[in-house]
Amino acid sequence: MKIVAAGGGSGGHVTPVVAVLRELKRHDADLKAYFVTDRGYSQQAAAFMAKAPFEVRVKRIFSGKWRRYHAVSWWRQLIDIPTMLKNLRDIFLFGLGLLQSLWFLRRVKPDVVFGKGGFVCLPVGLAAKVLRIPLVIHDSDIHPGLTNRILARYATVIATGAPTKFYPYPAERTHYVGIPVDRSYRVVTARQQQACKAALGLPDTKRPLIVVTGGGLGARNLNRVVVSIAGQLLEHAAILHVTGQANYEEVLADAPDRPDYIVKAFLPEGFAIAFGAADIVITRAGATTMLELAASGKPVVIVPSPYLPGAHQIKNAAMYEQTGAAIVCDEAELIMNPLKLKHVLLDLLANSKKRAALSTTLHKFAKPDAAIDTAALIAEAAYAHTKQKQTG
Repeated sequence: MKIVAAGGGSGGHVTPVVAVLRELKRHDADLKAYFVTDRGYSQQAAAFMAKAPFEVRVKRIFSGKWRRYHAVSWWRQLIDIPTMLKNLRDIFLFGLGLLQSLWFLRRVKPDVVFGKGGFVCLPVGLAAKVLRIPLVIHDSDIHPGLTNRILARYATVIATGAPTKFYPYPAERTHYVGIPVDRSYRVVTARQQQACKAALGLPDTKRPLIVVTGGGLGARNLNRVVVSIAGQLLEHAAILHVTGQANYEEVLADAPDRPDYIVKAFLPEGFAIAFGAADIVITRAGATTMLELAASGKPVVIVPSPYLPGAHQIKNAAMYEQTGAAIVCDEAELIMNPLKLKHVLLDLLANSKKRAALSTTLHKFAKPDAAIDTAALIAEAAYAHTKQKQTG
């Protein structure tokens, strides 16, 4: 089988693809795979694809996004001239990306196209529709994004990260599979946790560790809040701070210069070791990250981004908070009073029962067979298409 997968903009749209390709390769030794991503995220995407058990060729294309901000009124967005100019520019880039996608798919002739998410999937998915190639899409968030809402009209199969009741998709083509995560995300023993801390280079593997991540692109406000209270937190725990590429230099300049405060721009090998080492994780509410944490069974403090379209991170976070699977903090409140985050973390560090309860509840969200089930849907779509061509 030959597959073209697409995704970009964040690790949550890339790392699940590696897990799915790994499962496809287990059952098809001759599998050939290509991965299409946007030019801005191509370096990170290539690093993730290097983890695949076989060669995955990465193709960069132009792609445009339509910028909408949940916390900003529509009329303010309308008079935001710089944003509107970027949107107009990106309409042109989308057209270029569509032409690139048509040329690429005609040249490669894949049996199936898999769109994991992100605006880069729109030109690829539409090109698949034009060329009559089966299209399988996966939607992680409980609030569908614009790209998936468009592509769902043409998709052969739609896989979802949450139960299908959260989605407006046709029931006959929609399947709840969960979010594919790598098998390396798992609950670890106390001894394995210390080994993970040693692998990160921490000087004292018995000290509690707080892992901070704002996603593949980082989160400037969250980074600044954490740095402002870092000195006080370090009295009680070590910190691994993954800043995102754009924010690395700023955090590095302001962070305490100590061996138990590790600053990284990006973890190309993934977060399995970091989450295995963690005693507490501070994160955004990205759907893939949350399922990786669920598989790892970790206590989590979520600081959802308030600006993303559809407020999908806020909705994701609310679902976990309502079930007792995580603690949620409002970003605006933390900006005004960073000490609130310090109090939440110190309370968790002092309360092992509370940490255990959060970990146990979050772990119930794990779907260990998500990659297998998604791979099966992709293989079925490709097989049906091939059989139709042979009989047609």
